[in-house]
Amino acid sequence: MASKALISKVLVTGATGFVGSHMIDLALSRGDVELHATRRWSSPMSLLAHVPDVERRIRWHLCDLTDPFSVHDVIARVRPDVVFHLGAQSFVSPSWDQPDVYFRTNALGTLYLLEALRRLDLQATRVLLPGSGEEYGHVPEAELPITPSTVLRPVNPYAVSKVAQDLLGYEHHVSYGLHVVRVRAFNHEGPRRDRVFALPRFAWQIARIEAGAMPPVLEVGNLDALRNWTDVRDMVRAYWLAVERCPPGELFLVGSDQLETVRGCLDRLLALSPRGGGIRVETNPELVRRTEVMRLVADVAPFRAAAGWEPRIPLDDTLRDTLAYWRERVAAEP
Repeated sequence: MASKALISKVLVTGATGFVGSHMIDLALSRGDVELHATRRWSSPMSLLAHVPDVERRIRWHLCDLTDPFSVHDVIARVRPDVVFHLGAQSFVSPSWDQPDVYFRTNALGTLYLLEALRRLDLQATRVLLPGSGEEYGHVPEAELPITPSTVLRPVNPYAVSKVAQDLLGYEHHVSYGLHVVRVRAFNHEGPRRDRVFALPRFAWQIARIEAGAMPPVLEVGNLDALRNWTDVRDMVRAYWLAVERCPPGELFLVGSDQLETVRGCLDRLLALSPRGGGIRVETNPELVRRTEVMRLVADVAPFRAAAGWEPRIPLDDTLRDTLAYWRERVAAEP
């Protein structure tokens, strides 16, 4: 494991987002790092509202990842020991209509970060590049579980942008010696995720039905996709261990062994609600993706062995916490 001196100065991009906010929680809980974070001038701080003195405990830097000068300026000022590069466009569906936005943020934003580190001779800075299981796209059942050598068949612009991000990281490691830690994270959920995603959208609708704010009809998209599910709080622990223990350049798949369909997750959420038995589930065609990845099941044993990581939070607890989060949000609505 790396010494504390090697990870004393941490930079989190995308710190006001879902995963970023949980990484901020983890970093603050350690008490042994100088914590820096980026956000856009328009980014709300609502996901960090629970952090006391959030503006004082974190050194904030305004940064637009699509602006190379902005990115270079932040890296030059911070000169971090570790970068958790969590700033990204992550919701799949809009990527078909806005592919340029996804490529500018996910691919070019990563290129600007890596180039800033190269130009400033910060090859020793450890950079965590989190990819996505979506990069594998349509995987035949006979090829499961997915491994790093599984053929990439991405079927949406988001996934292609993440492939580009990952390969830029590999190239900068090989060409310039940057300490890039490459992971592909499979589905992770938990409180604070935006309700445009399936599971929080289910939880939000259940909470509104319980509150009498909508009729007992829950709209869904495709429910048959099978996934590895990991709690986001376990995922950020995995990211931290990855930068400490995983060799640069090598690719690792990260996720738990908790396999479930989206339908199974919905059934578990409904079972957590006193109104669950009376809720009718209806498919809304607008929530069905143009191309749906049906099977994302990964072999995560190599990462566990390399990082010494084990997930701690069961799927039912993740779903319970997600529902509680949306009950609080709904209760606070005018």
